[in-house]
Amino acid sequence: MNADQQASEMTTLRVVVLAGGLSHERDVSVRSGRRIAEALRGEGLEVLELDMDAALVPTLRTERPDAVFPVLHGAAGEDGAIRDLLDLLDLPYVGSAPAESRLTYDKPLAKAALRRAGIETPGSVVLPHAAFRELGAAEVLRAVEEKLNLPVVVKPAKGGSALGVSIVRDAAELPGAMVACFSYGDTALIEQYVAGTEVAISVIDIGEGPVALPPVEIVPDGAFYDYTARYTAGLTEFFTPARLAAETITAVTEAALTAHRVLGLQGLSRTDVIVQPHAGVKYLETNVAPGMTETSLLPQALEAAGLDLGATCAALVRQAISTARGVAGQ
Repeated sequence: MNADQQASEMTTLRVVVLAGGLSHERDVSVRSGRRIAEALRGEGLEVLELDMDAALVPTLRTERPDAVFPVLHGAAGEDGAIRDLLDLLDLPYVGSAPAESRLTYDKPLAKAALRRAGIETPGSVVLPHAAFRELGAAEVLRAVEEKLNLPVVVKPAKGGSALGVSIVRDAAELPGAMVACFSYGDTALIEQYVAGTEVAISVIDIGEGPVALPPVEIVPDGAFYDYTARYTAGLTEFFTPARLAAETITAVTEAALTAHRVLGLQGLSRTDVIVQPHAGVKYLETNVAPGMTETSLLPQALEAAGLDLGATCAALVRQAISTARGVAGQ
């Protein structure tokens, strides 16, 4: 550590926690951001909470924080846009770079990358709204049924928190599911439904390489882990670590670490998989900005690992600053 770095460590780090935005997941982002800000303050860091609005860039230019902790969900927060902006302003930030964020946010592209790396993922087709409309909805849906067989899961190709997601068990439900999906994005990802145990595996990297946290098993009260089940206390039961055999724990952990590496992610990520009885692990998606609310999965995994949320977030901030210094010095 050189003299400048030592001097910096002796002063209080100033961090902007960026939350809110205009996506459908704004409320979750605000709740996550508030929790991260409180956790960082508990570690002695000076924290300024900002929203993604017209005042953001002028404030960042004026304040010049040591780092930014983006806790934005949905478009702009996870598609690389805000990270491009932070790069333009030469501000270090927690998490993955713009290009890698864009790749991960696009579920079909991420699935293709993971398939090439040997990770199994449910069969799927991708349908833009324009094709669905111009080619004739009835014929397109008939082709989907013939190719994938029901049941299927219909979800936006980009987005999170299970918004616009439907499980379709009967052909009569498919048109409505497509309409619901297109209300959250202009491209639908239609996947073969896979029955099994849903598991989320968080990965953190504070400078010594990516480390997988204990997997979280998700048992919703309803049909599936939808938006309400995710963010309403008591509607979902969680088991951390997941109630899986040791060899399955190893398999889901390796899948998450592979996703983190193949997608080129930094800092933190969360990968969701389905564990099928006697049929292995199927990859669903990876998130570059995991939720941090009281019911979110990464904080539960940290607690199960015996790690403190505030200390971990502060370590991620310091690692982001260190990485930025290393890049600047090259």
